[in-house]
Amino acid sequence: MPITLVLLDAQRFPAWRERCHAEYRADLIASGEAPDAADRHAWVSLERAFPAGAATADNAVFDLVHDADGTVGYLWIGSDISDDDAAWWVWDIVVDPEHRGRGFGREAMRLAEDRARESGARTLGLSVFGRNTSARGLYESLGYEITTVKMRKQL
Repeated sequence: MPITLVLLDAQRFPAWRERCHAEYRADLIASGEAPDAADRHAWVSLERAFPAGAATADNAVFDLVHDADGTVGYLWIGSDISDDDAAWWVWDIVVDPEHRGRGFGREAMRLAEDRARESGARTLGLSVFGRNTSARGLYESLGYEITTVKMRKQL
């Protein structure tokens, strides 16, 4: 099941950005954020990450490519927004639904760790929505530890 990371080319970046926005917006709404606020939140996050409208060496998007199945998802990884140059972040990882359960997410995380390490990172962080129990289980099995917990109650 080996996969490789293939840098998303500039021509496909706008379509990826639209997809990422739509998926993040949907996740925010499912977590209780109002649709208008979720829309703004998702766009602001993408604009902050890609102010020039394109990926950079420290903030890159990759296709997850499998020899037999082609593109099975994507990985967005880059330096953390903190002042710690040795902290990197998995901003988004998606394995397309028809390819889930085959180890591609685990392999993509291993490749993300390798890439971060090669770029001088000492830590790799990520966020996961509380309801995404399968992703949380994967990350915990890979040694990721909970560092903060956000909670909310609908009133």
